[in-house]
Amino acid sequence: MLVWGLIYTLPNLYGEVPAVQVSSAKATLKLDPGTVSERMAGALKEAGIEHEGIFADLNTVRARFLSTDEQLRAKDAIERAFNPDAADPSYVVALNLLSASPAWLSSIHALPMYLGLDLRGGVHFLLQVDMPGALTKRLDSTTGDLRTLMRDKNVRHAGITREGTTVVVRFRDAEQREAGRQAIQNSTADLQLANRDDGSEDFKLIATLTAQAQQTMRDFALKQNITTLHNRINELGVAEPVIQQQGVDRIVVQLPGVQDVAKAKDILGRTATLEVRMVDDTPGQLEQALSGSIPFGTELYTERGGSPLLVKKQVVLTGDRLTDAQPGFDGQTNEAAVHLTLDAAGARIFRDVTRESVGKRMAILLIEKGKGEVVTAPVIRSEIGGGRVQISGRMTTTEANDVALLLRAGSLAAPMEIIEERTVGPSLGAENIQKGFNSTLWGFIAIAVFMCAYYMLFGVVSSIALAANLLLLLALLSLLQATLTLPGIAAMALTLGMAIDANVLINERIREELRNGSSPQAAIAAGYDRAWDTILDSNVTTLIAGIALLVFGSGPVRGFAVVHCLGILTSMFSAILVSRMLINFIYGRRRKVDALSIGQVWKPSK
Repeated sequence: MLVWGLIYTLPNLYGEVPAVQVSSAKATLKLDPGTVSERMAGALKEAGIEHEGIFADLNTVRARFLSTDEQLRAKDAIERAFNPDAADPSYVVALNLLSASPAWLSSIHALPMYLGLDLRGGVHFLLQVDMPGALTKRLDSTTGDLRTLMRDKNVRHAGITREGTTVVVRFRDAEQREAGRQAIQNSTADLQLANRDDGSEDFKLIATLTAQAQQTMRDFALKQNITTLHNRINELGVAEPVIQQQGVDRIVVQLPGVQDVAKAKDILGRTATLEVRMVDDTPGQLEQALSGSIPFGTELYTERGGSPLLVKKQVVLTGDRLTDAQPGFDGQTNEAAVHLTLDAAGARIFRDVTRESVGKRMAILLIEKGKGEVVTAPVIRSEIGGGRVQISGRMTTTEANDVALLLRAGSLAAPMEIIEERTVGPSLGAENIQKGFNSTLWGFIAIAVFMCAYYMLFGVVSSIALAANLLLLLALLSLLQATLTLPGIAAMALTLGMAIDANVLINERIREELRNGSSPQAAIAAGYDRAWDTILDSNVTTLIAGIALLVFGSGPVRGFAVVHCLGILTSMFSAILVSRMLINFIYGRRRKVDALSIGQVWKPSK
């Protein structure tokens, strides 16, 4: 067990080295690790820059360097090679840090602990979600839904518009207004309706979102934004980002180890929307667009295969109507496909559009940074109703998975702005690590000196067991890939003081047995056996308090609680088993033990 602890603690001693990371900058561009690794190696060789290895995973490729100067030069060289057009980059080239541990440790999954923002350095953002913007977006969507509903129910109206935070439906007479009210109430419970008459010929129905609907909308906007931020931050390669809600309409984002703050802000602030539009297949229109004269009401895009596509500007459907997207297979041709699920309003719109456009192509676009990309452009074979849509044709299984992921990730439900930004430099993080290390080290030394002076040889054994406890704790944190922060280091220092308590109980119990006249060997056996119940009780009660901190705490409190709870478990192992192993090794080989080196044993006077 101690050898295992040593091996899994080792990666934390090697530190980190500068690295450059390459990932895809476009949602529709799939990164090929093999090809990107070769291109990166070629770019570095051409620039005359030596690297310490190129490592690839599913979504990123990273090159490791010995110095920061080489890292910066490599970033510029790789940027030029991968993004010839700086205005429209295809790849994200970012600075990062990689573990410097040797390959044999990585091969057995012996990895260093993640370091929090206060230890590693990085950036902290506080984002404000634009809830009024989300409400406006929802009301605009509701306006379109009500138009469709009035048409389906054959209710005549004089116009539906959004005015501020309300939707106003105008009617010519009170009878049609009552019919409209009944249709709306039967279709949704999210709207609160009120009559308003501004004259004999103008009958209005004022619709506002209920308080419950507005709260649900806010919760959904926050959750979707957090999910989308998670997907985007993957591009930065942050090992353990912190993305969590703060208050009613704010999101905290902490990115430990990120050095390129501008790139982080660019990725976080990116807005993306999903749109469904019709393809303009009118003969001669595409050729006219390719010649430089794009017809009015259309835009020119490029499909995945590279062929040009003329798409109408009119948006049929947006990603707000999409509730799910899963990869699968076509039931008839057994080809890879993507199955979409739309909400009720989206299903009605899609049914009407597909009924009128059989045989035509429909393009699904991802609009990001003001630029659109065609995810897929299938042909409509028949009218599609029921809210279940299948996209198939010319797709591999991998491409179907990618398309489903793109459609599920969707876009930000509401705009956000950065209202607070803090940067913790690597030098400050290194200073925090040094201070935390020194406090733990001097705490250990003080405990060891006291134990050795008071309990002699048994104190030395207790100090070795305490060191083993620290070793096993670091190994567990590394194996679990936990994030270590300053509160975590504080918990380590506290664990040292609490862990030695078990050895104090054992040593005092042995002294008590000796005072009662037991032989040295019997005193050792009785000391360990009879102290176990007390040690278990004291540690269980402390563990209960630690679990309470873990369950009900947040942020730094939880970081403290994780290390605290693990430290209690490792202390019980080291105090009982490691110390007894050493005592047995010292005294267990002797046939007769005359005395124990456990300090002054005060015997009661006769």
